Amino acid sequence: MIRFLTTTFVALLAMTTIAFAQQTPAQLLNTPIDGSVASWIIRTFGLLTVLSVAPGILIMVTSFPRFVIAFAILRSGMGLATTPSNMILVSLALFMTFYVMAPTFDRAWESGVQPLLANQIDETEAAKRVAEPFRAFMTANTRDKDLQLFVSLAEERGQTVVEDDKVDLRAVIPAFMISEIRRGFEIGFLVVLPFLVIDLIVATITMAMGMMMLPPTTISLPFKILFFVLIDGWNLLVGSLVRSFS
Repeated sequence: MIRFLTTTFVALLAMTTIAFAQQTPAQLLNTPIDGSVASWIIRTFGLLTVLSVAPGILIMVTSFPRFVIAFAILRSGMGLATTPSNMILVSLALFMTFYVMAPTFDRAWESGVQPLLANQIDETEAAKRVAEPFRAFMTANTRDKDLQLFVSLAEERGQTVVEDDKVDLRAVIPAFMISEIRRGFEIGFLVVLPFLVIDLIVATITMAMGMMMLPPTTISLPFKILFFVLIDGWNLLVGSLVRSFS
């Protein structure tokens, strides 16, 4: 987790440094200051910016959306409004994200962060090296149709997002996000389907017995929980979600 946060901080910090690289310290602060002080101010500003957008970065470039969508649909399909709680579901999705993304974090750390900390490369090169493992992960888990959509939209606006057979992150990230949302709903549908069958069976039986005033979900809820426990549902669901990533 520490490696992930450090990697993310370095990436956005380097991007912030690049954005202001063409301006002199005097232009930035309107005072003739020493270059080292200006660099420190820019780094601090970049760090504070990263801290504010870190949750968004976690959602945009990792496997977190697929996990949290599938878990939320599971809870809804079982008819449990607050159990497990949001904190439990988000925490489980978060740690499963760290598990799936561990190889990507390690590659980003070894290729980008460690050389930067050892003063072997500058922030610009570190940002490129840190972004490359995430680009590879997102490209491998993005549908070609979704990726082509954003590439074609950029071309319609006269923008070039493909260079040296690599798609720019501004096209890869939104394509990856809609792919993750779609796959999360696909898995959620497969998870909810057995519970829907149980609800239909219980509703049919209660209607046939003339129990019009008794909500079918009151009876079906214990059966759905029992069914999910007997088939070892959490093991099956988490295992399927982890194996669904390339």
